[in-house]
Parts: sequence; C-alpha cells; structure tokens
Amino acid sequence: MVKKPVHTLELNIQNETDTLKAVVLGTAVSCGPTPSLEEAYDPKSREHILAGTYPLEADMIPEMEAFATVLKKHHVEVFRPSVLENCNQIFSRDIAFVIEDKLFHANILPDREREFEAISHVLEAVGPENVVRPPEEVHIEGGDVMPWNDHIFIGTYTAPDYPDFITARTNKEAVEYITQMFPHKKVKAFELRKSNTNPKINALHLDCCFQPVGKDKAILHKNGFLVEEEYQWLVDFFGQDNVFEISADEMYQMYSNVFSISPEVVVSEQNFTRLNTWLREQGFIVEEIPYAEIAKQEGLLRCSTLPLVRS
Repeated sequence: MVKKPVHTLELNIQNETDTLKAVVLGTAVSCGPTPSLEEAYDPKSREHILAGTYPLEADMIPEMEAFATVLKKHHVEVFRPSVLENCNQIFSRDIAFVIEDKLFHANILPDREREFEAISHVLEAVGPENVVRPPEEVHIEGGDVMPWNDHIFIGTYTAPDYPDFITARTNKEAVEYITQMFPHKKVKAFELRKSNTNPKINALHLDCCFQPVGKDKAILHKNGFLVEEEYQWLVDFFGQDNVFEISADEMYQMYSNVFSISPEVVVSEQNFTRLNTWLREQGFIVEEIPYAEIAKQEGLLRCSTLPLVRS
C-alpha cells in the first residue's frame, strides 16, 4: 500500500545533514530475478552475479524495513514508490534529487525511467511547478549531487571515453547546468575514478567515496578521486582532523554511503565497526542496521533515499 500524501510538501534541501522531515525510501518488493551479466549496471553487481551471491528479494526487504523503522522512530515522514513488478526500485537517489525547493528529474539510464513514474503520488504533493527536467544532454544522478549550504558538490567524469563507462553517470553538461540553475551557489566538481569491471576502484557516484556528516565532518576515500588536488580541496575544506579516511576495501563495502537523519544522528551499516566507533567518538548517535545484502549492488543507505524536506 503506497502512502498517499495528504498535504502539500514544501521542498527544502540546503545540505546533507539538517533534520530530516520527509523522504522517499526505495523498496525491494518485487525487485525481480537476478539480472544477467549484460544487465548489470555496475561492477559490484557483476561480481556477485558471477559468484552466485547476488542478493535475494527475501533478504533485502527486511533490510529496507529496518531502515524505514529507524526513520519513523525519528519522526520522519516516509514515502515509498508504487511497486512495479520485477523492477529494482531500491535506489531512489538515482531517479531524482532536491536542491533548495526544486526536485530534479534525473536523466538516468533509459530503462529506469518508469522508476520515476512510480513516485507520481509524491510529485503531486510537491506540485508540477517545483519539478524540473534537465535537457536531454545533461546526464545526472542524485548520488553525484550534494548540496552543502552555499556549495553544491558534484561528482563527474569528463574524459573523452565517458561513453565507454556505464559507471559514468554525471557529465560535464550536468555541472554546467547546475551552475546555471544556482548562480548564487559555489558549484565544485570532482572527477571520479571509473571502472566497469573492478568494484574496488570504481567510484560509481560521489557518495561512494565522500560524504559530509554533522556540521563540519566528512568521510573520504582518496583513490576515489582522479585528481589529487580535488581530494585535497575537500580535506582542506573540512580540516584534516574532521576527516575520516576510509580504505579501498571500506569504500568497496560502502562506508561513505551512510545517511544523516540530523546533524547528530547517522544511520550506518551494523558491520562498519571502525566507522561507527569513530562516529560515536565524535558525539554522534549511530543507528546501526543490517544492509550488507543491498550493498552487493554498489549502493547503500544514502543511495536508497530521496530526501524531500530538511529543516
């Protein structure tokens, strides 16, 4: 049963960590059979398809429901997509993202277009005047877009071989587009390392190698960035003492893809012992849930959410 909005939603996203009021959480219901190798969108899914360890719907549904329970515990209004038969709708961050009071309809892989249609009940509450579709040449996904107060951070890949990478999701036209849409913001782009076959080095989105937490801290993986100066810019921006640097294996496990409910509360995977210990040492409340099966598809907690309202 899809929750129907009974009121108008006043979109407001200024950053990644203000107190969350409303969110679209994906669903693992009827997510379909294990895809073929040709259907794999990313190298980590490909790895698990080959190994026979691709996650099952029966194992992913409880993980997502544990996430929903934590969100509701913190008084967040949680919307879910309409269930499409045999369609993977877990990663709602891919299909849309909100900056300030506008919801952007992401230009994603063409066969995922109907995932956006499955949140039409949310769009009705937002109002058509607040929904924006970028021009066709603008390739962009929500995992690459991070509003951070007067900045907007964007992960991209602009080399000439961009078309060769199914893992390259946000292009230079997207950076130019967001810059034009938000002239009062400082848009900062970061070139990400891409691989169609090796999940240990592929940064599928910016949130696979970087994410702010709290008011002034960040999780970072240096090798996710192609340009060392861009990585160093982030270290300098947040301050070395405020950065939690993760290893290649921790990036592979999706350590940087946690999710902030507020500046004080972070939802994290229960196996991320080193990160969760650090977060608690910094004074965060850490809500630990199981999410390791969903992680096999190269996405985790942030990927599963489309925040609509923070305050």
